[in-house]
Amino acid sequence: MKLVVQVKLLPTPGQASALEATLRACNRAATHASAVAFAEGLKDRNGLQKEVYAGLKADFGLSAQPAVRVVKKVVDAYATLKANLRAGNLGPSTSKRYRTAVGTPVVFRPGAAQPFDDRCLSWQYDARTVSIWTVDGRMKGVRFACSPDQLKTLVIYRRGESDLVRRGGTWYLIATCDIPDPEVYEPVDWIGVDRGIVNLATTSDGTSHQGRRLGRYRRWQARKRADLQKKNTRSATRRLVRRAKKEKRHATHVNHQISKEIVSVAQRTGRGIAVEELGGIRDRVRLRRDQRGTLSSWPFHQLGQHLAYKAKKAGVPFLEVDAAYTSQRCPRCGHTERANRPDRNHFCCRRCGLAGPADVVAGVNVRDRARSAWVFVTAPAPSP
Repeated sequence: MKLVVQVKLLPTPGQASALEATLRACNRAATHASAVAFAEGLKDRNGLQKEVYAGLKADFGLSAQPAVRVVKKVVDAYATLKANLRAGNLGPSTSKRYRTAVGTPVVFRPGAAQPFDDRCLSWQYDARTVSIWTVDGRMKGVRFACSPDQLKTLVIYRRGESDLVRRGGTWYLIATCDIPDPEVYEPVDWIGVDRGIVNLATTSDGTSHQGRRLGRYRRWQARKRADLQKKNTRSATRRLVRRAKKEKRHATHVNHQISKEIVSVAQRTGRGIAVEELGGIRDRVRLRRDQRGTLSSWPFHQLGQHLAYKAKKAGVPFLEVDAAYTSQRCPRCGHTERANRPDRNHFCCRRCGLAGPADVVAGVNVRDRARSAWVFVTAPAPSP
């Protein structure tokens, strides 16, 4: 499996200036190559490289390998754009956003990340330094900081490119590591996980990870943003920029904590993890105006991704099952009715009288569906 390791660079002021000049030069070159690719319809790597390679070296001061990396960066950007258009992420073909994306070349920000391969970036793990190409020449002895676990992962598994990026005045290298997948064990049972807004995750064991604190934090952040926007001063704008993405990082941290705990319990007890397939839920559900912001900020997809990759890394079986009527079906008798759930928190079967917390009942239904689905997943292929 692919895993990224982010390390913090600790450059001197002179080294930081060279890194910034390098990013700006590479992104100017990428924007130029993108304009050429758009004008001449060159979306393949070989054709675009033949067209712009000499100009990138002569006009933008790039060496041979950085010029090749810039061309690949442009080709990957157009491939990503094509995939987004095909998936409908930019709206229908008649929308303004779609027409703008199709009718203009891709433009790269001056501080956009730049990939480096082993020919223009080398790691000295013992000294915790890197040697990197810049527009001012090869720069050696740039220190980096990381945890012992990250360093061990880099030494053993680092493969391919590393991206140089600057965020909030801090420099980072994001390295790609190719970690072998551990063998997935045969589960003795399953842990069903029901994801929600009030309770971010509730397991079939009865463990509930509430979302009240995250909800209060989001409302507090919204009030702070509104207050700063009302001031409309330069200092308020600077504070808004500093606070940008802070709420997203906090929600990501919460999802990491929840997924780590669930995966550790599953690994310790020899069970697998099952979640509901919630893809497209925002398109299927119509809510009141005051509820749309809450649904849009619901990080259920990220929590599912964290559970999936942590389970894969630990060798824990992971399944997504059908989410239909998991909160309305009785796990004892199978009776399914909307009246079984009289309110958000409670479940009471109208046929057999089984009662309990609604989210726990939904987690139990997810677990039961995983038991049935795993039989088909692991069944031998039929003979021809």
